[in-house]
Amino acid sequence: MDNIKSLEVTYNPINERNTFTNGDLISGQVTVKVRKETQIKSLFIKFCAKAKVLWSERHGNHTVVYHAKERYFNSKHYFIQDKNVRVDNQTLLRNQYREIYSSVVAPGCHVYPFIFQIPFGNFPSSFRGPYGKIIYQLKAKLSRSMRIAKKNLADIYFVSRPNPNSVRLMMIPQHGTKTKKMKVFNSGSVSMDVKIEKSGFVQGKRMKVMAIVQNNSSREIKPKYCVCVIQNFFANGRRKFFIQKILKEVGEPIPPSSRETVTRVITIPRDMEPSILNCNIIKVEYRLRVYLNVKYASDPEINFPIIILPASQAPSTASAPRGPTDFGFEPFGNPNPPVRGMKPPAPAARHSKPPAASSGPPVPAVRQPFGAQPPHGAHAMCSSVTDCETTLL
Repeated sequence: MDNIKSLEVTYNPINERNTFTNGDLISGQVTVKVRKETQIKSLFIKFCAKAKVLWSERHGNHTVVYHAKERYFNSKHYFIQDKNVRVDNQTLLRNQYREIYSSVVAPGCHVYPFIFQIPFGNFPSSFRGPYGKIIYQLKAKLSRSMRIAKKNLADIYFVSRPNPNSVRLMMIPQHGTKTKKMKVFNSGSVSMDVKIEKSGFVQGKRMKVMAIVQNNSSREIKPKYCVCVIQNFFANGRRKFFIQKILKEVGEPIPPSSRETVTRVITIPRDMEPSILNCNIIKVEYRLRVYLNVKYASDPEINFPIIILPASQAPSTASAPRGPTDFGFEPFGNPNPPVRGMKPPAPAARHSKPPAASSGPPVPAVRQPFGAQPPHGAHAMCSSVTDCETTLL
């Protein structure tokens, strides 16, 4: 039976959404449960961020694999360091007495606290797609002589801060026109003049679409609205993409030989993935498609690129949305219900605070350098595995 019962890395959420962003401190603990006294060769916690893409394609009788990787940062803290291996530029943590942690661990439960600070930089938000992912991860690794190393992972949901230089562009209104002449089963023409109040929208907020529709055809037409996501993955000079319809809404019919002003308010789903435009190998883009449904004819359409911002990181410098009178339209109507999407992981109850056995001072509120050490006095050992399980709850 293995002398090491388990290895687990946990962290302490800082908000109800369980999200982190640039400059935030991530405090947590590595918990090692030991059955019998054992010698540990090395024990460390690593915090890293990276993007990966991977897919394969068939070309005749050959299968070609396309892959790419992008690293953003990587920091490692050692609790116990291998004496036979020299490791440069890595932090060696100490216990509450400012002593090096012992490599010989007694039976019971050992809790090793740590603190990292997410560096400031233009990093993309966390993401998982069919051909790639962007991950922010805590990884603990325990090594012993003549034994397979034990590892444990914990994913961090990172939300990128909006680039101040792009906030102004997000507030610019968009406008498009389209005219189509009917043929064969229809006669006349249809046209639309469509405006949206801005280009960037926050999760859970409303997007107002205003249009003037001229129906000079012999049939009634319906304005329709569709929001779709385009996930792009790049590797080895190739592109793989995935398109998915997020929501679709239908307006009221417009009778023949009439002109109407139509306003539609679309609610952006709260769990809709934020746009990702600052990664070289993964891009997540959104399109608003406004089109007229015409029977027995191809539908005229206008496509607007839109940017989805995370609710927790909405730009504070953004001005209030324009009113309908700014565009010469009447007031807008009621919002429509949201649809499903992706969410950050819900915080676990036992992560809500550090273990009671960690008797050190609280995490400082001031900014610390990336890879900051935990406060002294934060390391503790439970007298038994049972005590530890109770303490961690």
